Amino acid sequence: MRPERTLAVAVHDIEPATFERAALIRDWLEDLGVDRVTLLVIPARDMHPLSDRRPEVATWLLDRAGRGDAIAQHGFHHLQARQPRWLPHPRYAVARESPEFVGLDSRQTARALDAGRRILKLAGIEPHGFIAPAYAYTPALRESLRTRFAWWAGAWGLHPTRAGATQQVCAPPIGLAAAGPLRRAMSPSLLRLGGRLAGRTLRIDVHPLDLAYAGHMLALEDVIRRATPGRACVTYDDLAAAA
Repeated sequence: MRPERTLAVAVHDIEPATFERAALIRDWLEDLGVDRVTLLVIPARDMHPLSDRRPEVATWLLDRAGRGDAIAQHGFHHLQARQPRWLPHPRYAVARESPEFVGLDSRQTARALDAGRRILKLAGIEPHGFIAPAYAYTPALRESLRTRFAWWAGAWGLHPTRAGATQQVCAPPIGLAAAGPLRRAMSPSLLRLGGRLAGRTLRIDVHPLDLAYAGHMLALEDVIRRATPGRACVTYDDLAAAA
């Protein structure tokens, strides 16, 4: 049975170029008492399988899974191939998240998902869930996920795909903005506010880029220290299993 109050931390954008920072963040979270984390892995960030670029990334992921962390697929290469007309700037979310699947049709979506899964499986990694970059889901993506993963997570909840499971509605994850000086300056205060207002499940997103900003890390530490005494740490796999 799922605990009444939970803390679900996700470390985003794990790939060869961010590996050292992601590993440092995971160790830092462990020092703060966060013993279960969901690791979001980009299979082919530069269109090359992550295990070909750096085999130690796969080794580390398997070790973390053995210690209780969950692994989720985070897109395919995390870059948007087609730029929708309605986006205000071609560098939309480039500093943090790019809506990779927006603009892809059903066939292209399925091919990207399957290619990512195949790359991870060849590295010995079997992700149970999926989180889209920028939490940007299209009808084609939602349809394809139903038969490929045990769950997928959107901004407003977790969606198990097994028969009879119910969607877990929860508040959007809180995280920090890196694009633009104003957003960076406001992010720590908004993060702390989000931590205080969280309901039963507090979702926190951490990005490797957060290590570049001391104020971001201090705000994350403050929110996590406040949360851990009264919340059980869970992965997204745990949340899906309890649905």
